[in-house]
Amino acid sequence: MPILSDITLYPIKSCGGIPLQEATLTVTGLMTGQIYDREWMVVDGAGVCLTQRDHPRMALITPTLKGSTLELRAPGMLRLEIPLDLPDPYLAPTLTTQVWDDTVLAYDCDDLTAEWFTQAIGVPCRLARFHANAERAVSEKWTNGVAATTMFSDGYPLLVAGAASLDDLNDKLRRAGRDAIPMNRFRPNLVVSGIEAFEEDYVESFQLGDALLKPVKPCSRCPMPSVDQATGQFGPDPLDIMQSYRAKAELDGALCFGMNTILVAGEGQQVRVGQEIVVTLAF
Repeated sequence: MPILSDITLYPIKSCGGIPLQEATLTVTGLMTGQIYDREWMVVDGAGVCLTQRDHPRMALITPTLKGSTLELRAPGMLRLEIPLDLPDPYLAPTLTTQVWDDTVLAYDCDDLTAEWFTQAIGVPCRLARFHANAERAVSEKWTNGVAATTMFSDGYPLLVAGAASLDDLNDKLRRAGRDAIPMNRFRPNLVVSGIEAFEEDYVESFQLGDALLKPVKPCSRCPMPSVDQATGQFGPDPLDIMQSYRAKAELDGALCFGMNTILVAGEGQQVRVGQEIVVTLAF
């Protein structure tokens, strides 16, 4: 029986994740306590998002949920605590941010926080938080007209990957004389065990209790999976191995791993590691 083997929530886009034993499903992604997935984002002076693609040291910024604060640590830095209480949506400072093709209203975190991130990453930057009055719709081209929203993710609220898919890739890496890589290189929210390698590509729905998840678009990959999440440095890039078998014609030959996914039923449902999943294939 397929099971949910891993849950990871990423509070800050392109920074470290928080492994969870259980989480709440929402239309914008995972949630635990007062934290939503990709609720925060690091931006430059023009409000444009920064990611590990250009700043791999972001991987070393690690979050921990500490009661009413999000505690952040980075090598050589004193810890930083960010309050989780939402700012006043009408009085708090705001800024306009850009995440790929979308312009999104955000809260502007304070100057002390900006200085901490500037030192941790090594370039001038600020931390932004998704605004309570903002809404970011996903492309309905891939959802077949089903409306869905997300926060600061690349484009969809959830990323689902199969454990066997990574095993398959690692077998190919080893046969090429390369080291295996961990799943955190691909930064999925949910990992499914008990299905065949890349079977997630052909799934119509994942049902977890009363929640129904629908994969809608293969996740195309940039060089970010080459970033070692433990060292914050670029290493061997697995994309050259993936080139031979993971190009998707529907995405103009982009190399894909994992499926971008939306929640179509079960808002507010809890999911937990070890939970059984009913998998319905699309054919």
